Amino acid sequence: MDTIGYDTTFGAAFIGFGCSAVLLGNLSSQMYQYFRRYPQDRPFYKALVAALWILEVVDSAFIAYAVYFYLVTNWGNPLILIERAQWSLILQVTLGATAGAIVKACFAMRVWRFSNCNIWITSLILLLTFGQLGMACVYTVQAFQLANLTKLADLKVVGTISLGLGVATDIVTALALCYFLRNLRTGYSKDDSLVNRLTIYALNTGVITSAISLATVILYDMMPENFIFMGFYFVLSKLYANSFLATLNTRRVVRGRGTDNDQTTMPTFLMLDKATRMGSQLDPETATGTVVTVEVGVHREVSIHNDYSQPYAVAL
Repeated sequence: MDTIGYDTTFGAAFIGFGCSAVLLGNLSSQMYQYFRRYPQDRPFYKALVAALWILEVVDSAFIAYAVYFYLVTNWGNPLILIERAQWSLILQVTLGATAGAIVKACFAMRVWRFSNCNIWITSLILLLTFGQLGMACVYTVQAFQLANLTKLADLKVVGTISLGLGVATDIVTALALCYFLRNLRTGYSKDDSLVNRLTIYALNTGVITSAISLATVILYDMMPENFIFMGFYFVLSKLYANSFLATLNTRRVVRGRGTDNDQTTMPTFLMLDKATRMGSQLDPETATGTVVTVEVGVHREVSIHNDYSQPYAVAL
């Protein structure tokens, strides 16, 4: 036990908890903005936001309890590492995976709508999503059976598969969105510039979470004896939740729809209808400069001006 490094064990867990607490604060701020700016959104989405926030609060409470247990209650007692892992530290794995699965399922619905109901790619994303959640549950069950905390390395295979599925889910989702976004290209510079911005947005959403997931996998495989990987995992689910709320709060509302001043709310999920397909085939010479409404992702709306003779709606 003389070789135990406090910096790479308790210190790493403490830093991870601090970072996750900051992200929880940012998530709370985004939730407040959401309910304040979009009071007429569908109850389903309001309940989803509230449930996700509650899940993250409980997740942070479990992390805080585990950190307090190891750094305060057992201060100066390195022998605590050879005892069974603290229960809240183990259950946090499943809570974090559950929050991530909710967000990924919502992004899968983005792909479903945006791809004109492509069942194959959507099914693949959902399969990866719930596959990771299932492996996280297996990891939790097996972790309760470990003799002590230092034996977490024995679960390397299960943990690597779970985190690897998370990386794959983020990559497939981002690539699918980018691929189907290309179908919106019309040849008009203004429209294509919007598509390019949406593509970058989709890539950034997947790159950040994929990078943290991949870093967690690498650290867990290379240094399973310390808690550096644990610090990265603490912030992972908060990143997913923040990306989801950011998507909600960055909507651009057209003609007041979805705002306090409107009596009706447009559906958040819109099908890519036939009018969209027909719009790109109109003769540019007959264009009249009408307004085109685009709803970004599951929750983001922007307005662009096009030279088509009739307006149409697109779900991104």
